Amino acid sequence: MFALERQKMIIDLLNQTGAVSVSRLSEEMGVTEETVRRDLEKLEKQELLRRTHGGALPIDDSSNELSLNKRKSTNVEAKQALAKIAADMVATGDTIFLDASTTTFYMAQEIKRMKQAVTVITNSLRVISELSDCENVKLIGIGGLVGGNQSFVGRFAENCIEKNYFANKMFFSGKGIVRNSGVLESNEQECAIKQQMIKNSTKHYFICDKSKIGRIGFIKLADIEMLDGIITDAKIDKEWKAELDEAGVELITK
Repeated sequence: MFALERQKMIIDLLNQTGAVSVSRLSEEMGVTEETVRRDLEKLEKQELLRRTHGGALPIDDSSNELSLNKRKSTNVEAKQALAKIAADMVATGDTIFLDASTTTFYMAQEIKRMKQAVTVITNSLRVISELSDCENVKLIGIGGLVGGNQSFVGRFAENCIEKNYFANKMFFSGKGIVRNSGVLESNEQECAIKQQMIKNSTKHYFICDKSKIGRIGFIKLADIEMLDGIITDAKIDKEWKAELDEAGVELITK
């Protein structure tokens, strides 16, 4: 088997299983473990995977954050559909926190069309831009350092929420949600903002398309028990659904 064939096989297995081991690859391809390690090293240099002790993981499996432009063009239809469900849960007179995720940007578009009298508190510059000329929305932007996600982040922004603003509902997203670990993030600054929003709001709704179910981030954002609802297009198995029911977490599907 040529090197390119081996490397394609490694990437295919990685996409199928989420992780590969040197020993398994050596056995399946009929080559030495040293040959496998050289292949993994080449693939890592091409930013196609991340080597670990004894194997490899996908390049975006934990700490790597997708660029804003890439996230804006990923699963757009699903995010828009979930955003509409979330917007329908906003009632006249509500005060809501919106984080700086792409889904809440689509949610802001829905709120603008609905013309309900609501107060929106957000750290997202895109949400602010979308709702800035909306007469029915009292819009509060969280100040602070402008990060790469077109959002206000940093200690000033966290303090601004902590000491000044409260909401009866919060809508947010994250890197992923894992059954036994909770909601996970991969951006420390955004995570800190969301955690402060959670502390200062009554109900918390996590919006996630099916690609985020089981997806790992290296920062713990929230325990599942802290959620009031999960808005998703994913199919949750009966066992996990029973656990969510027991924890008082509503599963809201399209």
